[in-house]
Amino acid sequence: MEKFIYSCPVKTYFGKGIMKDALSSEIPSVGENVLLAYGGGSVKKSGIYTEVRNILEAAGKKITELSGITANPTYEKVREGRDLCRSEKIDFILAVGGGSVADCCKVIAAWANLDGDIWEYECVKRQTPSAFIEMGVILTAFGTGSEQNNSGVITNQQAGEKRSLKGAYPAFAVLDINCSASLPADLLMAGAFDTLSHCMETYFSLPEEIVVSDEMNEIIMCNIIKNMREIKKNPENDDARSELAWDSAIAMNGVLKAGKKPAFQAHQIDHQLGAYTDCTHGKGLAVIQPSYYMHTYKGAVGKFARFARKVWGIEDKDLNEDEAAVRGIGALKLFVKEMGLPATFSALGGVSEDVIDKVVQTTYIMDTSCEKLTKETIKKILEACNL
Repeated sequence: MEKFIYSCPVKTYFGKGIMKDALSSEIPSVGENVLLAYGGGSVKKSGIYTEVRNILEAAGKKITELSGITANPTYEKVREGRDLCRSEKIDFILAVGGGSVADCCKVIAAWANLDGDIWEYECVKRQTPSAFIEMGVILTAFGTGSEQNNSGVITNQQAGEKRSLKGAYPAFAVLDINCSASLPADLLMAGAFDTLSHCMETYFSLPEEIVVSDEMNEIIMCNIIKNMREIKKNPENDDARSELAWDSAIAMNGVLKAGKKPAFQAHQIDHQLGAYTDCTHGKGLAVIQPSYYMHTYKGAVGKFARFARKVWGIEDKDLNEDEAAVRGIGALKLFVKEMGLPATFSALGGVSEDVIDKVVQTTYIMDTSCEKLTKETIKKILEACNL
């Protein structure tokens, strides 16, 4: 195992119907001026917006709103939030929504206390913010695990890039499946696949030998697959939805990464695809990840063979390691189809050669994957997604 320091400072409230108790406990002690941030109209249609606002008002808070945070949050929206925080002297940010809302607010919380341009500060100067506005998160969609860490994936439309920036850790997060009751089934599945992707990205990173975090990871991956199948049969299965919500948190709270050198290379490819097409993150990953693994598995054949056996139950003793690895990747692709997720770019609405070329040129290449990519390999991976 690699050396590590483990810390997960996010206080998590988990359980059906726990939101009111969580806010009643946390909100009285935060500052007077609150930024209430959310996405589109779904939080209002579901009644969550009214309930949250009533709790804030009952606690005597002055509320400023930031609405319209999109599924791929933009740098301009972060700038808008920063400006509001400064002009309204915001003491606390409450993000209500999915991972995109949380991502946007984590970076806002950092930029509000930072001079200059945070994109240049982090992406060019390679510096990390150290002062933040306190914030909390109420999840209305699960899968990203964004509420468990301090990273925010932001699209800079002017630069044509989508990057992960460091921001604030939430002081608390609320995982209440009642808050996700109105989430469409396809987005529920996309979020769950994002969780599975987080697990796989961590599992197939260095070191290649199996460590305790990997064995824990295998259990979580099996649990995700089991509960996605339960949700496919019955989207209203509260037990399955709850387990997927907790799987999402575990996948990104650092425990599975302990002793590892995480390499989120498929995410890096999909981030750039999202920058140019605005596709749903989990759906893009569902297309990319099987192709990515077919082009890289030889860098860790033994681990991919173990993945086939431990996660997908492929136990044919006549298979050699290479054959087992390929069968496991095939099982992943079949699972994507079984869950009704897109398996090709055409199912996403099509991706042009021009976009593929842009993704190839702008994808950040990591050196901790089982096999380090080249631009040529990325192009082959993406071209295979068009088949």
